Amino acid sequence: GVFVMEEDSVTLNTDVEMNQEDRIRWYFNDTLIAQINGKSETCTDVQCDKSNERFRGRLKLDNQTGSLTIMNITNAHTGDYDLKIISSGISDSEKIFSVIVI
Repeated sequence: GVFVMEEDSVTLNTDVEMNQEDRIRWYFNDTLIAQINGKSETCTDVQCDKSNERFRGRLKLDNQTGSLTIMNITNAHTGDYDLKIISSGISDSEKIFSVIVI
């Protein structure tokens, strides 16, 4: 798991370079919290789903890599972050990051 001090920031790295067609989705407890659909459409926290109040203003998405930064983290953000990368021509990949706030 990834251990983070309360009120710190953590970046969950995709370790990929995105191309135009890639779609990236981040889920927390099965709720979509951030996504990139190609280059045009991105959303974070409450823009993706109204129930993401706990993430409001705390998420930053890197448009080059799809990496997700959670800022000013609290206990409410402890849990599994599920990354799904949907690439054209390549099989989809998935990564799960377990974040523990201490």
